[in-house]
Amino acid sequence: MRIAFIGQQDFGKAVLEAFLARGDEVVGVFCAPEKEGARPDVLRTAAVEKGLQVFQFPSLKSAEAEEAMRGLEADIGIMAYVLQFAPQSFVNIPTHGTIQYHPSLLPRYRGPSSINWPIAKGDTETGLSIFRPTDGLDEGPVILQKTCAIGPDDTIGEVYFNHLFPLGVAAMLEAADLVVAGRHTETIQDEAQASYEGWFRAREAQVNWANHIDQIYNIIRAANPAPGAWTTLNGQTLQIFDARKHPVRTIGAVKGKIGAVTQIGAESFRVTAQGGQIEIFKVKVEGGKKVSAGEFAASGALSVGTILGA
Repeated sequence: MRIAFIGQQDFGKAVLEAFLARGDEVVGVFCAPEKEGARPDVLRTAAVEKGLQVFQFPSLKSAEAEEAMRGLEADIGIMAYVLQFAPQSFVNIPTHGTIQYHPSLLPRYRGPSSINWPIAKGDTETGLSIFRPTDGLDEGPVILQKTCAIGPDDTIGEVYFNHLFPLGVAAMLEAADLVVAGRHTETIQDEAQASYEGWFRAREAQVNWANHIDQIYNIIRAANPAPGAWTTLNGQTLQIFDARKHPVRTIGAVKGKIGAVTQIGAESFRVTAQGGQIEIFKVKVEGGKKVSAGEFAASGALSVGTILGA
């Protein structure tokens, strides 16, 4: 099939390479222009290395972008991690239209941080959807979905790279084959089940030690490795990465005040929150590098009784 490819970054590169590996013809690649001083996008670099025609329009709404798409005479458009808005006048040009990847089980978790939020909320399942892009964000009819479990200790990095990334690459190929062969179905999203969440960034990743350990642990997992959950220590930002939760069963097992460091070991330290303690294994202080929590504590940066987030 003749493919017009629209995408960015590592996921876009992997999907592009998967289509090429099986012999499909990629007739053009659209990717967003890099910001001044930024590294070249890995998708663009891969496309150039493979001798593919590359377009970098500031807007896919422009007449130039539409003209370029028409000139490709593509069978189908493939959108693999796209942050630019792609209007209907652009995505409907290929003979069989365009399909897009989204890492959630639509209509739940529409929006740009759809992998973080299910983990932050303590969900035990997530997935991906291949759908028709419309002018509403992630609101088009669904063609294909795949599910995967979220383990109780899974981080966003593990959910994405172990499940949603490889499943998504395979699903894009499967959906494209169904659409071009005319064997697909399109299911309108149920608005009664829909949700939209915005970006999960630093503000959303702040730890409030007065919250329950379940909430805190979910936030840490949802932010690991990025954007990184964080608290403060002596006025500086302290990011928290690898961690575990330890619930308390009795009042006698409660140690220390909320936010207090109560135990320091060779590899970790523990902080009290509602319902138990969070054991922290890896941290990064403002301006520093990621280090083991035990090493950080041994440096004298904190001690038993230190209050975080004060």
